[in-house]
Amino acid sequence: MRYYLAIDIGASSGRHIVGWKENGCVQTEEIYRFSNGVREENGHLIWDIEQLVSHVKHGIDKSLEKYPRIISLSVDTWGVDYVLLRGEQEVLPVYAYRDGRTTVTAPMVHSIIPFPELYRRTGCQFQFFNTIYQLYDEKINGRLDGVTDLLMMPEYLMYRLCGVKAREYTEATTTGLVNAQTGEFDMEIIDRLGYPRHLFPKLSQPGTVIGEYRGIKVMLCATHDTASAVEGIPMEGNDPYISSGTWSLLGIKTPKPITDAASQRSNYSNEGGVGYNRYQQNIMGMWLVNELQRELCPEIKFPEIVKMAEESTCDSLVNANAAEFLAPKSMKAAFDAAAGNGFFSIGDYFRCAYRSLARSYGKAIEALEAVTGVTYEKLYIVGGGAKNKFLNRLTEEATGKQVVALPIEATALGNLKIQMEGN
Repeated sequence: MRYYLAIDIGASSGRHIVGWKENGCVQTEEIYRFSNGVREENGHLIWDIEQLVSHVKHGIDKSLEKYPRIISLSVDTWGVDYVLLRGEQEVLPVYAYRDGRTTVTAPMVHSIIPFPELYRRTGCQFQFFNTIYQLYDEKINGRLDGVTDLLMMPEYLMYRLCGVKAREYTEATTTGLVNAQTGEFDMEIIDRLGYPRHLFPKLSQPGTVIGEYRGIKVMLCATHDTASAVEGIPMEGNDPYISSGTWSLLGIKTPKPITDAASQRSNYSNEGGVGYNRYQQNIMGMWLVNELQRELCPEIKFPEIVKMAEESTCDSLVNANAAEFLAPKSMKAAFDAAAGNGFFSIGDYFRCAYRSLARSYGKAIEALEAVTGVTYEKLYIVGGGAKNKFLNRLTEEATGKQVVALPIEATALGNLKIQMEGN
C-alpha cells in the first residue's frame, strides 16, 4: 500500500490526514488535529509560527508511528499571509491578515495604481488584507530592508521541513500581485510599488517535488486550501461550489480569468486552479458563528446552537461581509450595532448569522450568473459548513439551487489527489 500525508491548516485548526488508494477509492485517516488562531501582541494580530512548525512536525511524527512508509507529504493553508526572511532569519512578528494595519496602506497603493487597473491586471478582488497591501505596510515601516525571501505560509512551513524555498502558483494568486494572463508575478505592479524584484521569482506548479523530510518527499499540492478543496469536490459537471469553513469561498471553474468591469463591480476574484481558473468570491463564513459561540455560549455544542437558531423567529439581517465583522473585539456587539439591538435570545444571533450568510450566497450566485451568462442548477457545498442542514436549507431558499452537501474533508482529498497523481 502507498501512503500519502496531507497537512491541511486553516485559520482556526489544522489536521494531518493520511490517504491511500484501496479498491480504486481513496481512503483516509485523520492522525492529528490541533487548534490554530491569531494572538494579540503590541496591539497587532500575529501568527505564532514556531508553534505552527512544532505542530506540523509533531503531526508528521504521529503519522509515521502508524504509517512508517509515507511516500510524500504536502501542506496547504489559507491565503494572503506570508513570512519574510533575511537569509535564514525570520522577520518577526508575522502579521495575520485580520490585523487592521492595511486600512491605511490600501488607499496608498490605490493612489499609485488605481484599483480598476489592478483588477484588470490581476483579476484579484479587493480585500484590504491582500498581500499587496500588507507589503506596503512592510515597506513604509522598513521591514523590507535587507529581506532576501518572501514565502507564503504553506511555502514557509515546507521550507522548514526540507530547506527549499519554493513559490507555488495557486497560493501566489491570492496576493494581488500575479498577472491574470501570464500566471506569473506582475513585475510592472511590483516595480511601481517599489517592492524588491528578487522576492518574486518564477512560480512552481502543483505536483512539483521540492525536497525531502525524514525520507518523505515534500511536494507542492495546490497550496492554497481552497484550490485543493475544489480539486477534492466530486462534481458531476461544472457547477458552483462553496468551500465552507472560516471563510465561505463561492465560485466556479472557468477556462481563463474574467477581469472585466462587471466582474470587478461584483467583487469576484480570479485565483489559480489546477489547469483552470477559480472565479470566486470570499464571503465571511463560519467565522461569524464561531465567534458568536465563543462569546455567547462556549459550553453549548453546535447541534444545539443550530436547533436554537431554527426555533428563533428573529427576522434581522446583517451584511455578512461588512468590515466590522472581520476582527471585532466583540462579535455580539458588532451584530447588535448592525441589526439595531433586535436580539432577545442566543438563538436570535445565530439565526441572523445563518440567514445573513445564505443571503450573501444568493447575491453571489446572482452576480455569478449575470457575469457568466449561465444559469446553474446545483450548488456543491463542502467543508465544515456542509454539515449544517439548517444553513443548507436556507441556502437553497436564497439561491434557488439544489444544494449538494458533501460533509467531506475536500481540502485534504484535493491535497492527496495531487500527490497521488504526481507519484
